[in-house]
Amino acid sequence: MKMKTAPMGWNSWDCYGAAVTEDIVRRNAEFMAEHLKEYGWEYIVVDIQWYEPYAATNEYHPFADVVMDEYGRLLPAVNRFPSAANGAGFGPLAEYVHSLGLKFGIHIMRGIPRQAVHQNTKIMNSDRHAREIAKTNSICAWNTDMYGVDPEKDGAREYYNSIFELYASWGVDFIKCDDIARELPHEESELIMLSKALHGCGRPMVLSLSPGPALLEKAELYKQISNMWRITDDFWDKWELLYDMFSRAEKWCTHAGAGHWPDADMLPVGPIRQVYDVNNWTNFTQDEQITMLTLWSIMRSPLMLGGELTGFDEFTMNLVTNSEILAMHANARHSHPVWRREIDGIEHALWIAADTKGGYYVAVFNLGDKDSDISIPLADLEIYDGVNGTELWSGEHVEEPKSLSVSLKSHGARAYHFTYNEKAYYC
Repeated sequence: MKMKTAPMGWNSWDCYGAAVTEDIVRRNAEFMAEHLKEYGWEYIVVDIQWYEPYAATNEYHPFADVVMDEYGRLLPAVNRFPSAANGAGFGPLAEYVHSLGLKFGIHIMRGIPRQAVHQNTKIMNSDRHAREIAKTNSICAWNTDMYGVDPEKDGAREYYNSIFELYASWGVDFIKCDDIARELPHEESELIMLSKALHGCGRPMVLSLSPGPALLEKAELYKQISNMWRITDDFWDKWELLYDMFSRAEKWCTHAGAGHWPDADMLPVGPIRQVYDVNNWTNFTQDEQITMLTLWSIMRSPLMLGGELTGFDEFTMNLVTNSEILAMHANARHSHPVWRREIDGIEHALWIAADTKGGYYVAVFNLGDKDSDISIPLADLEIYDGVNGTELWSGEHVEEPKSLSVSLKSHGARAYHFTYNEKAYYC
């Protein structure tokens, strides 16, 4: 599936872990349709273990009974997703999300349910059974739901075809496949088989690979078979993780484009960890959130909101509806860091990207623990004369500067758009 811009949406994990329910999904979809859709936010994604009736937090119940059909295909737990009753699956919920003008996605795990293997269920459109295709020594280190599938076994391809035929019949637009992105090269053939089944199901779907860190040496494979792949393990609201993302972004930024994007993970903004306490809020400061959205946008990472949308405050709404920052996310190309250095004892980073509609995007980051005032010669950006600029967070205009004077809060960022005036020229 070729897309011009990286996906933007909401995922249930940061708030509800494995315990999200249909009413939660519906209210977040309604909020997105009313308040965020016009800015490009469009995916509603149900994360892990929607097939586990008693999931309650971000922790999993080991070897839990799961809901599945006679062919070993997982189904939504009806006590959590009532519209899935009578074999309807996610069809009614997807239809409702579509009725709002949005798109619907689900999380899946690589492989076949262990429960299906233990019961030796039939494989749809095959004379084989679950035990014949299972790779029982291929298991997830952090979840007990699945065994891997052996691509060399008859019936393996038919199994993957059958689950994606089911997802297509439900109207799924987005698949987040877990326990796969970093499981290479030993599970590479299963990943390729899964991708072929998805792309052959007759319905366009985004394929998102998780968890990270993805393997840089496998970048070309990820680009050929998927739309996005995680470059980190789970990203949470800790400055140390955000600081670390600058190194990951530097390594991966050149691989964004033409329908495929390195994924820096969800944005833990607003109310998160709601299954533990409805008063929980992101630990990121406002400046750290600005830094996060600036970096994700200039490097063109997918943008997946992690907070309970209906609880967003004014700052969070302004953060995620800044049309100029989101234009940078959509239109930046060839993004890369220019330098990362200490200035007056404080670490800073400077990024640049071309704008498909003309001009340049520039982002300046303070990675240190103190506020700073710095001056950046435009020559550092190989911009020499005749430009006008706008700072995207404040709207402040910059008229024909020779250098960029920037005041930055600790862990803060500024983002600029520069265009040449009529007298512009290159030295």
